[in-house]
Amino acid sequence: MNYLSIENISKSFGERVLFENISFGISKGQKIAFIAKNGTGKTTLLNIIADSESSDTGQVVKRKGLKISYLSQKMDLNPNLTVEQSIFNTDNPILKVIESYEKAIDNSHDSETYQIAFDQMEQYNAWDFETQYKQILYKLKLENLQQKVNELSGGQQKRLSLAICLLQSPDLLILDEPTNHLDLEMIEWLEIYFQKEKITLFMVTHDRYFLERVCNEIIELDEGEIYRYTGNYSYFLEKRDLRLAVEKATQEKAKNLFRKELDWMRRQPKARTTKSKSRIDDFYKTEIIAHKKRQDHQVQLAINMHRLGSKIVELHNISKSYGDLSILKNFDYVFKKGDRIGIIGKNGSGKTSLLNIILGKLASNTGKVVVGETVKFGYYSQKGIRIKPEQKVIDVIREFGEYIPLTKGRTLSAGGLLERFLFNRKQQYDYVEKLSGGEQKRLYLCTVLIQNPNFLILDEPTNDLDIVTLNVLENFLLDFPGVLLVVSHDRYFMDKIIDHLFVLEKGKIMDFPGDYTDYKMYKDSSLKTGEKKEKKNKPEQSPKKMGLSYREKQEFKQLEKDINKLTKDKGKIEKAFVDGTIPEEKMYAMGKSLEEIITSIDNKEERWLELSVKMEV
Repeated sequence: MNYLSIENISKSFGERVLFENISFGISKGQKIAFIAKNGTGKTTLLNIIADSESSDTGQVVKRKGLKISYLSQKMDLNPNLTVEQSIFNTDNPILKVIESYEKAIDNSHDSETYQIAFDQMEQYNAWDFETQYKQILYKLKLENLQQKVNELSGGQQKRLSLAICLLQSPDLLILDEPTNHLDLEMIEWLEIYFQKEKITLFMVTHDRYFLERVCNEIIELDEGEIYRYTGNYSYFLEKRDLRLAVEKATQEKAKNLFRKELDWMRRQPKARTTKSKSRIDDFYKTEIIAHKKRQDHQVQLAINMHRLGSKIVELHNISKSYGDLSILKNFDYVFKKGDRIGIIGKNGSGKTSLLNIILGKLASNTGKVVVGETVKFGYYSQKGIRIKPEQKVIDVIREFGEYIPLTKGRTLSAGGLLERFLFNRKQQYDYVEKLSGGEQKRLYLCTVLIQNPNFLILDEPTNDLDIVTLNVLENFLLDFPGVLLVVSHDRYFMDKIIDHLFVLEKGKIMDFPGDYTDYKMYKDSSLKTGEKKEKKNKPEQSPKKMGLSYREKQEFKQLEKDINKLTKDKGKIEKAFVDGTIPEEKMYAMGKSLEEIITSIDNKEERWLELSVKMEV
């Protein structure tokens, strides 16, 4: 069943064209992600579909009576209402029934009103919905129903808006970056919720794991054209690469044909036949294809990083409390060269506070932070760029100088730097306040990186960045030679760039040796183990202490020896391949041997990790 059709929609702001004549439809049961670069009008398109904004051309044709809920970036909540009042202040008749029932409970002396409310709960089968409504609020950490909206943080308000959208039971749910302001636990709950619920979704999100697990279709706006992919994110990547390869081959053929036809055009007499006019028309079509340029760039910035000394940053006995709330207890850590650490934890667990203590922006209650003389911090905060009235994009960069020093004595102009961060010459002279949220974040990221830090601290850097920019940022960070400390709820991003985690929970920090997926597997395994033990243990039995058995201790020591030996063997073979000292007839066998060594290392490291975690518990 078709819910709505977008027919030849166009939108421009002055000379800036966001999109032209795009068309597609949304049908019942589809879970669609809309993917496009920052600044190409993703949020604007959502606003048009939700009737929050008008298009220049075209129309949105909706099925009669279609009920739409829209989670937008701009929250429209009454600041004077409580959380509970905000939820009941909707068009959902079941919520009205629940509201009447809860009021009747408060006025228990009025038995007639209570009976009417009770009967309505039965009539609308509202009992299950009440349970669902309370579960959603619990999962989104909105348990204080009497708290006023104007007392909530920005993140809490976003979660309240999400709860309201879910509880309206719409035919079509439109979501603009739904995972922003959610912690990892909430995101994973929302994934499961959308997987189970028979709901139609149209959303913009940068969370690639969320895309992978929730969406069954992806619509991409690329270079002004709409492309549809029936499948999840992995399928999209595969088919998109294939499409781009075909486009590239087509363009190469067009270039060859264009050169041939150009010679024919130059030799043509003035008098032209109908046949030659047709060939001329084809020539101009070929010219367009041959000269089409994709706006794909890579952020290539060989930063002139300050050299790190032997002493980097040391945290000694760090504790931090806010009143009775303790967020850090006696934490010690000495940062080493090459550290790539991710920080995870629930909202309010102290992630940003830890960053600010390291940076010296926040004092700890106990302990001290020792910062080496050679350390130069680069800090990307959640607050983003400070916009000055009528400041142009290029002026933001020029505040750091007309030329930026790179490695090997090279320099780069402010304009050249912006081009590498995907701002073309025309955009460089746009006013900063006219940029989209994602473009402003990209510009802010640029200002942090160009200061050549050797200790980079990123607090939720992926919020509002498009997937193209995220891939570019990841590639840059993979080559970053300094220390990296990242707070992010983007699991895909964390898995790609970090080596180990600081897990914040109830004031304690667990240093976990692995990425987020490793930690999730460990956590799930621990929960299952705990459940099994709880079932087996009788009340009179005392719980057994966890730790390594004698045999496991011997295995652990042997694993370390094996891994060291295999790593050396791997290095020798790789060096021989690089040096070209392996005879041609032995190359296949050596390659096979290298493959077996790498597999063996992976298996032994996985077992080593299992035992090391068990040893620490």
